[in-house]
Amino acid sequence: MENLKVVQFDFGFECKPISAKEKVVKPTKKDKSDFVFDFMDCLASPIIVFKSAWQDTIPKDILGRIKLSRIICSMTGDKMASLTETLAYMMPRTYEAPMQTEWVNIYTWLGLQYAMQTKSKDQLEAMIEIAPKELSDYEKRLLKNLRLWIYDKRRKALKGILKKNKVSKDDGILDIQEKLF
Repeated sequence: MENLKVVQFDFGFECKPISAKEKVVKPTKKDKSDFVFDFMDCLASPIIVFKSAWQDTIPKDILGRIKLSRIICSMTGDKMASLTETLAYMMPRTYEAPMQTEWVNIYTWLGLQYAMQTKSKDQLEAMIEIAPKELSDYEKRLLKNLRLWIYDKRRKALKGILKKNKVSKDDGILDIQEKLF
């Protein structure tokens, strides 16, 4: 019944024949599992940060907003890390050694975007003074590559976690679910 062929009789009216409706694509099992994995990725993936002695200095308000920013980024269809997540990744790197001008611009621009999202007046006033209003094309490419790299590492880490945790034979639920909730 999905592929109906329609025959239209000619009654002398001048109108174009009505074409058959296009086939409705039903979601496959893979699409459903991708949705579940994407949702788990937003909520359960580890936060990827620059390996440094300073990685514990990331403020808790930034870490607390990462899951929500991942969900928003996923809803928009972006297959890359959120801006908040990228800011959290770069923060420990800024304490290690001076960075190139491009990366300083990217970091301060990310800080400005975060301040605009949180609507913090004090942070926003400070960031407006030092952050560039817009990134150059080269800096945008660097930021995009970093966001894609973080996204890839995050998903690989989640796949590794899921492989370690076996499905329970009793109820078919992953052992990791007890730790998540």
